[in-house]
Amino acid sequence: MTDALRQRLQALIGWSPGIAAARSAREASHPDGHVIEELILDGPRGDIPATLIRPDRRSANAAPCPAILYCHAHGGDFRTGRREMLEGSRFHQAPGYGAALATLGFAVLCIDMPGFGDRRGEGAENDLAKAAFWRGETLFGHMLNDLAGAFGYLASRPDTDAARIFTLGLSMGAAHAYWLAALEPRVAGCAHLCMMADIAPLIADGTHARHGFYLTIPGLLHLAETGDVAGLIAPRPQFACHGGTDTLTPPAARDAALARLRAAYAGHDDALTCALDPAAGHGETAAMRVAVLDFLARAAHPAPAPFT
Repeated sequence: MTDALRQRLQALIGWSPGIAAARSAREASHPDGHVIEELILDGPRGDIPATLIRPDRRSANAAPCPAILYCHAHGGDFRTGRREMLEGSRFHQAPGYGAALATLGFAVLCIDMPGFGDRRGEGAENDLAKAAFWRGETLFGHMLNDLAGAFGYLASRPDTDAARIFTLGLSMGAAHAYWLAALEPRVAGCAHLCMMADIAPLIADGTHARHGFYLTIPGLLHLAETGDVAGLIAPRPQFACHGGTDTLTPPAARDAALARLRAAYAGHDDALTCALDPAAGHGETAAMRVAVLDFLARAAHPAPAPFT
């Protein structure tokens, strides 16, 4: 049943994953001693600007490191894009996750989504979405395919461990993180913040109108709800976090999605972490940052099974 739903969702969004090859790279040093690579990936519809931060691996014999495909948020800020990974945003703690994750031993890659960052020249979000609809496609599907290509690139690097690549994001980035992990079984696990909410309850109270056009997936509710999609990640590790006062994920929609998610993890409860910061809104708090980093560190380096 899980595989059948995954295949139907892949068909719905026009899933066509591949490996995005890096055509150029420029290295720089981060103040914390990490290496930053500025890349141009060859995507399915053209160039995809990307930034990767990784530990400084001076030993040729160093083992491949775990990796994060970081998915940037929306927030109406079309200029920031992938820079959020290093700099943060108005919805994130500053600086971004990149350096902290590199300090934990991860390589972290973030790409600009269509219409964001250095891809603003491709068009405005509404224009891109409408053009995709006319072609029988979706902007969300385009985004996921770009991320799938970036995942393939990460998995192909000799300095990263293809079996330990995780996804991470907040808001739009959260939707990308759990959808990609749901559709791509090779993703090792997922951490997402401030986005897990079922769609039908959002429509019922009008909250859907406050979410970006990118999220529109015609026909989705005939197949599944958000909680069902994220449930396809089971039994891989998943961290779902919400702000208690987040008006974009109101309690009815949030709780419905979490109920579906918990049901999918029945028998694998230790692989799912659901967290709520009661005073938080639609944004990351310091406590969320600590919890996410702890989750990813444990997921990438699980404790060995006890000797029997």
